Amino acid sequence: MEYIRLTKENLAEENICCAISNNNDVQVASKKAWLAERFDEGLTFIKSTERGKCFIEYIPAENAWVPIDAGGYVFINCLWVSGSFKGHGYSNDLLNMCIDDCKAQGRKGLCILSTAKKKPFLADPKYLRYKGFKVADEADNGVQLWYLPFSDGADVPRFRECAKHPHIDEPGYVLYYTSQCPFNAKYVPILEQTAAENDIRFKAIHITTREAAQSAPTPITTYALFCDGKYVSNEQMNDKKFLKLIGK
Repeated sequence: MEYIRLTKENLAEENICCAISNNNDVQVASKKAWLAERFDEGLTFIKSTERGKCFIEYIPAENAWVPIDAGGYVFINCLWVSGSFKGHGYSNDLLNMCIDDCKAQGRKGLCILSTAKKKPFLADPKYLRYKGFKVADEADNGVQLWYLPFSDGADVPRFRECAKHPHIDEPGYVLYYTSQCPFNAKYVPILEQTAAENDIRFKAIHITTREAAQSAPTPITTYALFCDGKYVSNEQMNDKKFLKLIGK
């Protein structure tokens, strides 16, 4: 497998793997705009030359769009291998490239979000454990911060207090999201329309700055749905899933 690193210079021409390839699609445009602004903050995106199959995206934890205290670490936004490309060691390739890069930068280690049991859109805990990651912290909703230190005695990263107890003081359905996930550009407006058509109290809060993401009331900022103040899910929804969730 051959891999390529995205840059400002090649971003426009390259497929970003987790969305369709048409640059005119709102999902692709949204994700690429978000990526372009993150490169100067140290974000790295390495992908296979095969279209839409495997990639890793990571950034210095100080600049990560998650509420963690992990100075000196690197946060992995996403490690993804899809379909028939699973089971061939490509995840190992990507993770090893990330480790080599981060060690060369003098970073303390890696951290990533997961849960005790595999959930959609989060890293597989079995794979993380196999690669030597350990649980550093856990929020009340079961979302865990895993870490891989590069040396003994390295500081243990933690969730910020705002994310430890995911809860908001607002009635109805409230969705926090960022443009890190390209699908939000398509499906959040669909949920807003669906809620309006079915008289469902719904509010979407688009997190547009690193500072807002790092002080969010949820450990997952790419997509976090609350209902009457309680955390519900990080799973991306279309109109049918949303209506099923609320029993309509």
